[in-house]
Amino acid sequence: MIDLRPVIFIVGLLLSTLGCAMLLPAIVDLAFGNEDWIAFAGAAATTLFAGMGMSLATRTDDARLTTRSAFLLTTIAWIALAAFAALPFLWTDPGFNYTDAFFESMSGLTTTGATIVLGLDFRPPGLLLWRALLQWLGGIGIIVMAIAVLPMLQVGGMQLFRMESSDTSEKILPRAAQIAGSISLIYVGLTAICMLGYYVAGMRLFDALTHAMTTIATGGFSTHDASFAFFDSTSIEMLSVLFMILGSLPFVLYLRAMRGNAGALYKDTQVRWFSITLVVFIIILGLFAWGNPEVDPERGWRHVIFNVVSIMTGTGYASTGYDNWGPFAIAFFFMIAFVGGCAGSTSCGIKIFRFQVIFTNITQHANRIIYPNGVFVNRYNGNVLPDHVSASVMGFMFLFFLVFGLLSAGLSLTGLDTLAALSSAASAIANVGPGLGELVGPASNFKNIPDSAKWIMSIGMLLGRLELFTVLVLFNPHFWRS
Repeated sequence: MIDLRPVIFIVGLLLSTLGCAMLLPAIVDLAFGNEDWIAFAGAAATTLFAGMGMSLATRTDDARLTTRSAFLLTTIAWIALAAFAALPFLWTDPGFNYTDAFFESMSGLTTTGATIVLGLDFRPPGLLLWRALLQWLGGIGIIVMAIAVLPMLQVGGMQLFRMESSDTSEKILPRAAQIAGSISLIYVGLTAICMLGYYVAGMRLFDALTHAMTTIATGGFSTHDASFAFFDSTSIEMLSVLFMILGSLPFVLYLRAMRGNAGALYKDTQVRWFSITLVVFIIILGLFAWGNPEVDPERGWRHVIFNVVSIMTGTGYASTGYDNWGPFAIAFFFMIAFVGGCAGSTSCGIKIFRFQVIFTNITQHANRIIYPNGVFVNRYNGNVLPDHVSASVMGFMFLFFLVFGLLSAGLSLTGLDTLAALSSAASAIANVGPGLGELVGPASNFKNIPDSAKWIMSIGMLLGRLELFTVLVLFNPHFWRS
């Protein structure tokens, strides 16, 4: 029997933290004389009451967090946080029902960036700040989970990035908690630098703050309906490209670089693969866009670079309606949405390291066909790649596309057209944000899809962000047996 006390205790602490975060938009709305501060204060009080009550009721010295309870904690925490984070949306917008509010909060915390909020340019600052805060908090939560939880749970090959090993020379800091704390400082620092850069480049201070939060989190929520097309600035877009890429690199490597290993980022094969893949994608789409009458000739390469980086990293910002560039561009953006960034970053999708593992396995198999008596050892980052890691990655890939197919079918049954269903499913499970087509494309949002489709997408966002197995293992009867 799983001891639920540590699970409930930690969820309570997280809810208490979320409740405190709700006070920030309340203060902002109060300062601007907007009555929404009452709704945020009420939501904060409700969340704090629930969180502190859960923590106080389950506080104990003899309970410990096991592997099974860690699986349960990860899923319950994300659902509980999204459920309470929905309250400000529900209580500040009379046009929202709970489905809309939960969809928006789940999209924020999972850094998906799919939105149903209309008229962003005219929304009160508290609501806009809350959307950015959700993505920012979700981003650091994802990093900590990828460092401390997923390697321990051996989800989808993430055991490659286990921090604590018998090789003490590979340890960065003695405990995962210290690593998480140090990385949080780096996360805050990058956000501050990004905000300063945006402000100097011409953004208003509030826009600079909110966009810095959602850029580093590779989340994509904007304060304007037109997203980055509102600013129409080369310098702002190129700054965003830089920090979207920085948010998509492993934060542990930043820590190693700061502790004296200056070449940590360059030496990491995952970073090199990510960089090369990104450049190749930009060149491919750039060559297609060159001379294409649907692409603005003066801003063609700028739009190509910005939107390729935005979609591949899972950020989901848009600087133009790239779904109007023709069938090739639609198929291209649909494909790169699955790729994602590096493990241990705020980015989403399949992750580059899994493609590396698959390529290594394919190469090994091809070599064995050519040289039947040869001995070929798979390696990753110079280390031997265990067979169980390869099997874990292959299992993840199979399950990823199986769930994508099921989500697409479910969305089609709600009445969405084929393009909207496929792109919405990809948006959810890859945590990208915008879909494709007139209904859910980059020039629109998900407000007009049915409530049933919003719940399906919310499930997809959760599954994609928590790496599938973390959630689905809870439905295995063996999980609950002693």
